[in-house]
Amino acid sequence: MKAIQLVKPGEWPELREVPIPKPEPGQILLKVTAAGLCHSDIAVMDHYASALNYPLPMTLGHECAGTVMEAGEGVSHLVTIGEDVLVYGPWGCGRCRQCAEGYENYCYNARARNITPPGLGRDGGAAEYMLVDRARYLVPIKDLDPVKAVPLTDAALTPYHALQHSRDKLDANSYAVVFGVGGLGHTAIQLIKHLTPAQVIALDVSEDHLELARKVGADYAVKSNDDAVELVRDLTHGLGAEVVFDFAGVQPSIDLGAKLTKVRGDWNIVGIGGGHATVGFGAVPYECSVFSPYWGTRGELYDVVALARRGVIDIHTEEYPIDQGVDVYKRLHDGKVIGRAVLTP
Repeated sequence: MKAIQLVKPGEWPELREVPIPKPEPGQILLKVTAAGLCHSDIAVMDHYASALNYPLPMTLGHECAGTVMEAGEGVSHLVTIGEDVLVYGPWGCGRCRQCAEGYENYCYNARARNITPPGLGRDGGAAEYMLVDRARYLVPIKDLDPVKAVPLTDAALTPYHALQHSRDKLDANSYAVVFGVGGLGHTAIQLIKHLTPAQVIALDVSEDHLELARKVGADYAVKSNDDAVELVRDLTHGLGAEVVFDFAGVQPSIDLGAKLTKVRGDWNIVGIGGGHATVGFGAVPYECSVFSPYWGTRGELYDVVALARRGVIDIHTEEYPIDQGVDVYKRLHDGKVIGRAVLTP
């Protein structure tokens, strides 16, 4: 089968021919119908694969949708052959207190037991077939288009989880700043506008991305540059935003984040662009909460699927065949993808 695999850290992935995997007891084999490409994959190529000692070669892709083709021993009664599903990404041990409460994304034991998500330590979905370790990671999509549905697993789930943390602060008199109008950012705008009465200020370095922000409901779209602080301050009556969502996580956006957050506001640093925040008395507004979320829960994935089915979330996608996967990653790296790039093996 064809697979987009990272072979060497710090280099572009390769389109390779690899064997179709066979499900062992407890596992499920999916025929991949769609795989979303994320800026996190670029971070994996640049440094995480090396820093976290990922086994290489490794198939990329942590946003995965597929059709159940085969079930290993012990799980055939838990799945339906031919069912179309999404794959919940942040796998956990299933037994610790965090997992028991539904927060497998914050599993206490995952790192120690080498439990890793697809595409982030084990073979992911940028291939024609993939293995899933547990039936509980499969979420049915029913009549949703897999290409439109696959970004729900991260590009919708992650901002939804971040929004749930700060939702109480977003009332009719409030403002939310969204840094980075990529796959997660443009979805976050839609979620904020549907689930809260807050006004949304979108910031990005790209005018194309700001135009997307306007299309999906941002009240204001501001170029992220040296003038951004003054402009956002003017829009928020000199006080700053109740909540700042940073979906870039690069140093320039983080350097602006604290300056745009209101006293007693929330500063949500979601992106993993390698930036570091300075936190302490005088470095952030009084009683400012700094939050660094990771993905979301399985229950929240069911929520965003339901929202997509009701037409609340419409993720802008660019569809490509798997043969073009390496070139698409280069486009993503260069900021030329608007919304989410999706491979269709």
